[in-house]
Amino acid sequence: MKRIVIALGGNALGNTSEEQLERVRITANAVVDIIKAGYQVVVCHGNGPQVGMIHLAFEKGHEDGIVPYMQLPECTAMSQGYIGYHLQQAIDQALVKNDINDVVVITMLTQVVVDQADPAFLNPTKPIGGYYDGEEAKRLMAETGQKYVEDSGRGFRRVVPSPQPVSIYERISLNTLMNANHVVIAGGGGGIPVVKEENGSYHGVPAVVDKDLAAEKLAELVNADAFVILTAVDRVSLRFGKPDQVDLDRITLKEAERYVKEGHFAAGSMLPKVKAAMKFIEKKNDGVSIICSLERVAEALDGKTGTRIVSK
Repeated sequence: MKRIVIALGGNALGNTSEEQLERVRITANAVVDIIKAGYQVVVCHGNGPQVGMIHLAFEKGHEDGIVPYMQLPECTAMSQGYIGYHLQQAIDQALVKNDINDVVVITMLTQVVVDQADPAFLNPTKPIGGYYDGEEAKRLMAETGQKYVEDSGRGFRRVVPSPQPVSIYERISLNTLMNANHVVIAGGGGGIPVVKEENGSYHGVPAVVDKDLAAEKLAELVNADAFVILTAVDRVSLRFGKPDQVDLDRITLKEAERYVKEGHFAAGSMLPKVKAAMKFIEKKNDGVSIICSLERVAEALDGKTGTRIVSK
């Protein structure tokens, strides 16, 4: 069977538990369509709103003396658990409705290995947590040694590093589960960043790995045939939103590199998705990367929509 890794954005899951329960049903139906098309599936998901909510709750609770402070790796692990639980139940229910009773859905707590020497650790850029005024931010920086920066005129927020993924700690288990034809939910929120000690053990670090890059690394390690990044639009476009917008159906790696250099893709939205899709093709020449909307992912696999990035 062919293998596919799907990267689902955290914002696609909504901002509350209630919204998430409703939206995962759409995801579940799309995943079942892919299974019916003959694929083994890994679902990776974002966790931006969810881990932010968890981290903020502990942050404010700690300030009020109600609960102990919770570190970011633990908050990421919590978000993986409850998002995975919702996805797992929804996919299982969709499988039952489609009379597919021989596929098991598993949520895997996933640790993403990063390099302690990654330059990102010297330049934290990823905002997390609540907003503070300038004086409070100065106090927190002095007390904790953490970095706070002004964020879009709304106040100061803590920033953490965003290192590159090097490997997936659970890569052997992932392949074992896929060989058993299980649907695996993994790499949630870009995974829990961990670094390797000299004695061979691992420990978590307060950082955020880009979700699409973590999903791409996972796709490499399970030898996926297709890497699919789901977004809010059906296709990647040149000159997006302008009268002369051009939607892209199929582009080669060289064409994608040229479009990136020409600045066609916004840094905060489509650019990281295109770069992750390109990276997968660089590693797997006979694979395909697809960027498309969640609702039309089955059509995209048939080549009816979406943007396909191939080696040649």
